[in-house]
Amino acid sequence: MTTKETTGMTLVAGSAAAAVAQTDSAAVDKALETLKTYDWGADRNALNPIDRAIIATHGDATARKALEKSLVDALAGGISRSAQDYVCRKLRVVGTAQSVEVLAALLAAEETSHIARYALERIPDEKAVEAMRNALPKVGGKLKPGIIGSLGVRRDKKSITLISNLLGDSDLQVAKTAAQSLGLIGTAAAAKELSTFAKKAPANMKMPVADARLVCAEQLLAGGEKSEAVALYNELKGDDQPPRIKAAAMKGILTAATKK
Repeated sequence: MTTKETTGMTLVAGSAAAAVAQTDSAAVDKALETLKTYDWGADRNALNPIDRAIIATHGDATARKALEKSLVDALAGGISRSAQDYVCRKLRVVGTAQSVEVLAALLAAEETSHIARYALERIPDEKAVEAMRNALPKVGGKLKPGIIGSLGVRRDKKSITLISNLLGDSDLQVAKTAAQSLGLIGTAAAAKELSTFAKKAPANMKMPVADARLVCAEQLLAGGEKSEAVALYNELKGDDQPPRIKAAAMKGILTAATKK
């Protein structure tokens, strides 16, 4: 082993040791206790031990799970809106299935729905998506676009029917977000729902649906479903489409032709 390699390994080991050293359990416990009374305007530095612990436990599943459990308990214990915001942002990083239940409980409240979705979007577990899917029919109109959007970000195939039923919603924002999310999900089933609705879409939804269909075609092409993408592009290059949509569809067809 060369001197350079030895030095590199020493630096890495030193960095890891420094990170572990920063995880002072007493300091973390104190920061978790601070969360119970933390509110807007409080000293943010008091929570820094939690931030350092998140960094230090990277790669240590057992320690990370224990830290996550502490954050979940804090969130379930009745903390301020500011503290909830902080914890949800941390669970976005360390959250697993064990965080889903407490986050799901926040989805129905206007003041916490957004930050709960912010965390759930990043939790790589089907339970996180299921929680948002189950919440969608239960929340008011103000919260529906956000949850619909999150399901689109997660490209949740199981939500296609649920979301497509909202394409004709009387709330234009809900309807537009439903179209956008189906486009992001980008499957043949999503494309079918958009194409079916396009035939009867009111004037104020024609362009949002056309844009969503373009996105859907792009997703299909990127996913290797070339024939499905081209079929959708062909529908979008018709004379009944706005010039911008027709031009984008033609470009998509040309892209597909050169794609192996």
